[in-house]
Amino acid sequence: MIKINPYLGFDGNCREAMTYYQKCFGGELTFQTFGESPMSEQTPPDKQDRILHSSLSHGDFIIMGTDMTPPGGFKAGTEVGLAVNFDSEEEIRKVYDLLKEGGKVYDELKESFWGSLFASIQDKYGKDWMLDFELPNKE
Repeated sequence: MIKINPYLGFDGNCREAMTYYQKCFGGELTFQTFGESPMSEQTPPDKQDRILHSSLSHGDFIIMGTDMTPPGGFKAGTEVGLAVNFDSEEEIRKVYDLLKEGGKVYDELKESFWGSLFASIQDKYGKDWMLDFELPNKE
């Protein structure tokens, strides 16, 4: 089954906002900063503590967030993308190929440092999509 979740963009206050949402909705909240990630070396010193990825989960309820600035710059009130988690590589490849038609590819579909096939696309209607398929362990 494909799952879809909102992915919220913030301008440096992701930790504050996601902590507030945890107060509102409950659940488990996790954070990863730029400084804690493989992107640390490309991140300026004053942005190391910003949030690369956060997740608030409470059962099937999941909200994700980031302080990563999109290619067009931050525009308050518009920073919502859709994160789609797939059950198969075939599904993600099919949707990726369809969504990129007439759209903009921010990140090509490729293996990510967190162990998933991942892509980031803006479709031809201007909607941002993050596609993710967790690869099986290679052990």
